[in-house]
Amino acid sequence: MLLRVRVTLPDRPGTLGQVARTLGVSGADIVQVVVLERLGGRAVDDFTVVWPGAARVERLLAGLAAIPGVRVDGVWRAIGAPTTTGQDAELLAQVAANPADGLATLVDAVPGLLAADWAVAAVVPVDWASRTGSGGATVGHASWRAPVPLRLPEVTPLRGRSMTTPDGTHHAIAPFGRAGLVLVAAREHSETLSAAAFHSTEVDRLTQLVRASAVILGDRLDLVGTPPVIAGP
Repeated sequence: MLLRVRVTLPDRPGTLGQVARTLGVSGADIVQVVVLERLGGRAVDDFTVVWPGAARVERLLAGLAAIPGVRVDGVWRAIGAPTTTGQDAELLAQVAANPADGLATLVDAVPGLLAADWAVAAVVPVDWASRTGSGGATVGHASWRAPVPLRLPEVTPLRGRSMTTPDGTHHAIAPFGRAGLVLVAAREHSETLSAAAFHSTEVDRLTQLVRASAVILGDRLDLVGTPPVIAGP
């Protein structure tokens, strides 16, 4: 299976090589490395690896923990092949090519782009400030693997951010800037794997995708969540 491994490590020569060697010795085949952050002598890296299904992840965690200064922030299952920012432009091109299904195209693609479990486009009513819970948000479109029934986190106020709910599910939230629409991506907690929270660079990436899609789709977004008009006999 494909795993995403997030590691915080000292930003000095040799440490990245130690992590890579440990992943290899543990049985992982590295297919991509993405640097999320370099700050204050520390780096945050995402490794996408092919992991033998029968192997125990504990062996991998123990090997990484033995490297001085290295901390494992999360290990979770990734969906699909590793992605790059070049695929963001391809996704926006698909949205523009078929705007009638543009919102569904965006929502369905986000889990693969951000190694998330599912994503939804939620509609928040204009009077959300006077409501409790998730602001009375309803689901406009949900991706494959979204739970049913779906319990949305507190998505208001509408601004790009990451958050974690009490059940351990990590969320990334990005508003479209119109029609009360907000895109929510989620990584769920499991008994065997523990996903990392969405990094600020991932939230920024999602926010840019959502804003660009809003420009492309324009007034079509105003119709999301609006009941269809049924003509009389």
